[in-house]
Amino acid sequence: MAAPGAQPEGTRDEQGAATAVREMFDTIAPRYDLLNHVLSLNIDRFWWWRTARRFRTILGHPDAIILDICCGTGDMTLALLRRRPKKSRPILAADFAHQMLVRGAAKFIARGAEAVEADALHLPLASSSLDLIVSAFGFRNLANYQAGLGEFQRALKSGGEVGILDFNEPSGVMGKLYALYFRHVLPAIGAVISGVSGPYTYLPTSVHRFPPAPEMLEIMRRAGFHDVSWTPYSLGIAGLYRGVKS
Repeated sequence: MAAPGAQPEGTRDEQGAATAVREMFDTIAPRYDLLNHVLSLNIDRFWWWRTARRFRTILGHPDAIILDICCGTGDMTLALLRRRPKKSRPILAADFAHQMLVRGAAKFIARGAEAVEADALHLPLASSSLDLIVSAFGFRNLANYQAGLGEFQRALKSGGEVGILDFNEPSGVMGKLYALYFRHVLPAIGAVISGVSGPYTYLPTSVHRFPPAPEMLEIMRRAGFHDVSWTPYSLGIAGLYRGVKS
């Protein structure tokens, strides 16, 4: 069984892990977008687009209430907004790392989204109030995955959907090549561009700690989701988890 959640080096409990993650992302916020595009060879743009397309039916309803949690600097939010009709309800875009949210808000505030500084484990939202929750490359950093899914389940309406886009460790030859890049080349490039090494050493470690797809799907079922699925992207480098609130 995988660990309950993310655990950056030097942390011993969930509160310490959450604090370390928040400080880490605030530190790299100024170069976060550049690094994402460089390190993924711009494939990340395709992943956001593909994820938004999977939820196009819900996004197409103007009154749907949608949350992009762990929104970071807002690229997933922008992909969701492109699927929204004119005069729709604003998308709620939330993150607990202030510097990341500030940069995201600068992109999406004028396009139909509302910035909310909030912790994914303690959403400031009423129970059964959301139609869709999406998280792109943020869920993996929660201090407790089961608690995070439980909070998502609480906030979703009956029949509401969750979508979690995150990294994965592929198998086979592709997995070996990717592991070489992810564990050695990526941290070196990240350190040079950002000026700090810790966050880009943490990245491959956090992916390795994240539950593999079959286990993650079981965690989702235990949290009260049905029709759960995982769709691999780019030969399994990343993938989308989906579920419906029972």
